[in-house]
Amino acid sequence: MATQEVILHPASVVEELKKNKISHVVWLPDSETNFLFQLLDNEPTLDLVPVCREGETMAIAAGLWVGGKRPIVLIQNTGVFEAGDSIRGLALDVNQPLVMLVGYRGWSRHGLTRDSAARFIEHILHAWGITYYLIETDDDADRISLAIEEAERTSKPVAVLVGTEFGS
Repeated sequence: MATQEVILHPASVVEELKKNKISHVVWLPDSETNFLFQLLDNEPTLDLVPVCREGETMAIAAGLWVGGKRPIVLIQNTGVFEAGDSIRGLALDVNQPLVMLVGYRGWSRHGLTRDSAARFIEHILHAWGITYYLIETDDDADRISLAIEEAERTSKPVAVLVGTEFGS
């Protein structure tokens, strides 16, 4: 019996961003997104905006949005906790249609999830009334488009939890 490779390639994510005419990726660089960084850095239709702290991503994305651009934010689940007040004050209170690609650090569908960041993220998103989608494979990547459509339709932030590390 043949097994199918279950992986999320960065190219699948980049294609969804391009398909939806995303203009900027505001992110805090980390080792888990290195493969994605390499593609984004070489993609002429997307501008990368690195930040020092996750809370900065919301203000920068809000400024880009007010200026008529189509940003997306890329941070880890721990970054959502750090950016909480910015999410509340900017994304939620001003009805910003923002998609947050969130690394689901510490999460596993196989066995016990010991990392508190993984255990808390869905509860935090529920408490804030933020809808989220889970992606783990290339077949799931189209959920990014669903999240973008929902954010635009509702004028609210929507999260996409990335439940796996990117493959090369």
